Amino acid sequence: MSGDSERQAAAHARLTVERLGQEGDGFAGPTRIAGALPGEVWEGPIEGNRIADARLVSPSPSRVAPSCPHAGTCGGCTLQHAAQPFLATWKAEVIARALAAHGLETEIHPTLTSPARSRRRAVLTGRRTKKTVQIGFHGHRSDTLVPIRECHVLCPEIMAAFPALGEITRLAASRAKPIRLAVTAGPGGLDLDLRDAKPLDAALRSDLAAAARAAGFARVSVDGETVVLEHPPFQRMGAARVTPPPGAFLQATAEGEAALLAAAETITDGAERILDLFAGCGTFTLPLASRAEVHAVEGEGAMLAALDAGWRGAERLHRVTTETRDLFRRPLLAAELDRYEAILIDPPRAGAEAQSREIARSRVERIAFISCNPASFARDAATLTGAGFRLAWVQPVDQFLWSGHVELAARFER
Repeated sequence: MSGDSERQAAAHARLTVERLGQEGDGFAGPTRIAGALPGEVWEGPIEGNRIADARLVSPSPSRVAPSCPHAGTCGGCTLQHAAQPFLATWKAEVIARALAAHGLETEIHPTLTSPARSRRRAVLTGRRTKKTVQIGFHGHRSDTLVPIRECHVLCPEIMAAFPALGEITRLAASRAKPIRLAVTAGPGGLDLDLRDAKPLDAALRSDLAAAARAAGFARVSVDGETVVLEHPPFQRMGAARVTPPPGAFLQATAEGEAALLAAAETITDGAERILDLFAGCGTFTLPLASRAEVHAVEGEGAMLAALDAGWRGAERLHRVTTETRDLFRRPLLAAELDRYEAILIDPPRAGAEAQSREIARSRVERIAFISCNPASFARDAATLTGAGFRLAWVQPVDQFLWSGHVELAARFER
């Protein structure tokens, strides 16, 4: 056998998948196999750290036929080939492994999963060519736009708006650059914020306003500037109605938000003064204000203004105060934290390293920790447990069906 033939034969492998990576690819040792599940046997030529043109030899019992015709090309769902019971267990295990990396373990409750077609917010990509308009998501690890005609995660209200989103793309996008369409559904109607659109001149303002009204959108904004407001695109937060700023962060599904809120209410039950850190526009602050005074701290003033307006317009809520503060650069100090009986903290993916150190130094006895990143959560959990807190339990919440993303609520006490 020639040297080239020997190298070719050596490069061809049959491997058993050992685990899933965070993005949903299977791994056999260091070798990545896209679309593979643990326990499966795959074979094919190895190129670098992956199998190219992989062939499935022995499928997992957890493998199912994807329900969406775009599975395999659209990057929005990378795990439609996995059965839901497997995914629920795997997402809980992701959290357990992140904690174990810091020497921590705790009770992890069964994963609460949002149903299909429940995603109420999404960032879509719109592209205008000479003859067509395309709306969709990018492919997995790709800048290629996958036009979507069917989606099993987006709520019906957003899917029904695709023709209108296409018309808005035709008006607002240049052929040189796609635009991003951040669309949110709610009881107040659809709220759309455009990014990377053409310059907003008088003609484009007029055309967008006409298109938005024809489609029945509540609000359309460009780079955060409202172009047309037919009526407030409000969201219900407890007893309050809140109109978030354009493009504001909200929990991805109503069911996921309810699961996280139920955990937060359980953890903070009985506290009369609660501190809400990274409060956003009131997802947790306003429901908790039905039974306690809440101080909400957030870095974006527009979010707090929306929260405050919602509180003032509601009835029978306890006092809510707000504070605009960059909690990464200027966390609340231990002496400030000691005024509260319980803390709720919901940081972004980076976690709350600086703020967790101050909480560890405080005399607070209860924490409801909400996280969208098990890795940064585990790091911050190690800081808290090292200062005497006990991690009582973790509740996994899956708002991003068929993806590697997992969120959680956790109870700390001492």
